[in-house]
Amino acid sequence: MSTAQERRQRILAFTARQAYDRSLLDSGLWFHDDIRNNFYFASYLFAASVDETTEIGFDKREAMLRAETVLMNTLSLQDKDSNSATYGHWPLGLHPNPKEAKPNALPAELMGILAVWFYRKYSAWMSEDLKAAFEDASLHLYRSGYYRLPLRRYHHHEAKYTAAKLVYGTHFQDEALLQEGKESLHLTLKRLSERGMPEYGALPWFWHWVQGFTCALECATDETLIEPLRRILDGLWDIRASYYVPGAWVGAHSRGLAHDLPKDGNVGFDYVQFGDFPLPASLPRVEYAGLLYYEAPQEAFRKAVQRAEPKEIRHAVYPIGSGAEPLHNYAYIAERYAVGGMWERVKEFDNEQHRWEATLPLTGSRSVNRLYFFQPGEGYKSGDPRHQNDSGGMLFHRSAVIAYYADEAAIEERNVLHGVLPKGQWIQRPTALYGYTQGVYFAVFLSSGYKLTEASDRFEVTLGGLPAGVVVEALDDREANRMGISDLETFGSVLEQRAPLWNSLSDGLCGVEYRSLSGDLLSLKTDGRTWSLPAINGRPVDFHAYHPEAKS
Repeated sequence: MSTAQERRQRILAFTARQAYDRSLLDSGLWFHDDIRNNFYFASYLFAASVDETTEIGFDKREAMLRAETVLMNTLSLQDKDSNSATYGHWPLGLHPNPKEAKPNALPAELMGILAVWFYRKYSAWMSEDLKAAFEDASLHLYRSGYYRLPLRRYHHHEAKYTAAKLVYGTHFQDEALLQEGKESLHLTLKRLSERGMPEYGALPWFWHWVQGFTCALECATDETLIEPLRRILDGLWDIRASYYVPGAWVGAHSRGLAHDLPKDGNVGFDYVQFGDFPLPASLPRVEYAGLLYYEAPQEAFRKAVQRAEPKEIRHAVYPIGSGAEPLHNYAYIAERYAVGGMWERVKEFDNEQHRWEATLPLTGSRSVNRLYFFQPGEGYKSGDPRHQNDSGGMLFHRSAVIAYYADEAAIEERNVLHGVLPKGQWIQRPTALYGYTQGVYFAVFLSSGYKLTEASDRFEVTLGGLPAGVVVEALDDREANRMGISDLETFGSVLEQRAPLWNSLSDGLCGVEYRSLSGDLLSLKTDGRTWSLPAINGRPVDFHAYHPEAKS
């Protein structure tokens, strides 16, 4: 198995090659979609050009000059007017004319502190003009005070503001700012320890937490900062390890971008840290995955990569807002698959909550690695299987999940349930699908007939009619062999005998009952508007066993 350093070198060379081979636009930049892409690619190209151990297959002097050109042109777009409301900031989107693009608050949050880190690490190789450009840009960032906001929400923006106070306080020897950063760091640690992170499985923003505090640690000269920064990073990597199968994030996500659903794409940091899956052919959000590195604690590393026995994870998530009721995040993680999600439906930012899924490791194939169903909601567009509806009840128990939808008034696209299945062998039955992929069997029971279509990297399922529901159960082929199941046909025949009971429940309620492969009776009931507590063997689910996820 390769080392973390070797994997960093691989990403460094891979990204530098992409940058070198890309033609510059008339603006002297590579990208006009997002200014940060110019900064990241130029950083890699410059770093590779001065790293004697990196083989990049082209002239390193020429690579350095090209990287300097892009870095100079990128930094020059900063607003340097101290009287401006956007002082210190860069534009985000640059099309059609970068010099006329309006500044935006987002790029400085992460790019600003990474620029200081990059300068401190690589200034010895920079030309005098480039050094001056970095020094000037950093000074405007520091003076702008964009990061001097009180902690209220404890999300990724404020995590980066806290890191910025520490980085700029250290770099400019500002003791008052450094002290302010220490206080913010203390409050952040307290929040994580007592209530965990409000953002669960949010990508790429979780990696902004990691990069921000890794950057602060590597810039730190005050010894009293080392221990709390290590505590916060150890806690972050413990969270990551808790929801990990190779290259993939398990279960619910408060937010996510299209390149991470239904296939994990933002995997650079996982690849460097764990190295138990192949490096994909593209990294849509490489950021500083090949440059910044903090070694996860051995306990977290073992938790992530040693899954000899399945494990159930129950975490309470306290959302933003002091009076908010906790959410309950469940995951069942085995060696070859995982199943889990969030019991509660919440309308997160941009309606991006991804509520549940069955997850497979990344293998290097083109296939998606997630299986899930949802009802389309606000923001949904065909081809982008995010943006769900507010209706629906859930039940999670080990390798099984029930998702049931009964409220017609809440359905934006009338009577339609959408599903995503990974590529593999699939057997169709009138109201069920049985599949086998990557050593895992899946049973997918549906409340009615359905339509199955095949795309290049997935199968897509739609069904209509209310109530609408799905029951999914996963089974490792080694577990299947112990049950006398050796092929997909046999699996389908066995599971067909366990088909759930839909809509025939007592007391005027509708819902579903299913006896899982573990032998447990799972039931979910509704009157069409409100949900009774989901029950396992007749006992309501106990949410008192859920505790905040962070250890710091």
